[in-house]
Amino acid sequence: MAKELSPQEAIERAQRALDDRLTSVRELAESRQNLADVRDASAARIAEVEREEREKVAAAERDDARAYSATIDAGWTPAELRKIGFAEAAQKRAPRKRQARKSTSSEAAATPPADAAANGGEGQSYGG
Repeated sequence: MAKELSPQEAIERAQRALDDRLTSVRELAESRQNLADVRDASAARIAEVEREEREKVAAAERDDARAYSATIDAGWTPAELRKIGFAEAAQKRAPRKRQARKSTSSEAAATPPADAAANGGEGQSYGG
């Protein structure tokens, strides 16, 4: 016949099972923390590399703009350089300024054209 477990043996077995389960949860928690730490470190490093690379590109663009300006100062025209195959330097190009929006179509419809107002509405002939 099977031997009955003593209360002490039952508690010890249950404790071992719980210890194994707690160990797996501890390992999972440590693994997740490590993952979070690696992700944070990687994101910081990626941001740093991106910043460094943007700085390199900006420096190269400044050098290119200086070389382009020196070429212009040496007597070449932008048109001649374009014919050779050189576009204007990236830093040299001024960004377009935004213009104020023209009046909307409803405002334009409410305001007569300047030349029609100056001519008193005359000047347009409709078949006559």
